[in-house]
Amino acid sequence: MSVDLKKLMQLSGAVAAGHFSADGKMLAKEGNIDEETAHMVAMMCAANTMMGKMQAENFSKHSQMHWSPFHGFAVSAGDYTVCTMGHVGIFVETAKADFNEVFKVLGEVAHAS
Repeated sequence: MSVDLKKLMQLSGAVAAGHFSADGKMLAKEGNIDEETAHMVAMMCAANTMMGKMQAENFSKHSQMHWSPFHGFAVSAGDYTVCTMGHVGIFVETAKADFNEVFKVLGEVAHAS
């Protein structure tokens, strides 16, 4: 399964992009990220994805609002934001990112894999 991480790296503010497995392994990466950090990020993204799926299902069940299916998440802190869809993610410089474009391209890349 090939994921077009280079397409993500063309986005404004892109620092690094990766494809991670459901059990937290980094399958592929591009950009400015070392192996140790990539390993930690893959585990974090897999855990947050699992938690997001559970929350979306429970929110749908209990709120009368349509939260499912879960698509992805974003976490922003300091100068950076990580965004994911499916098992594909990108780190961006928050001030430089167009988040509508980030999630549009993430969706294209994630659904093409």
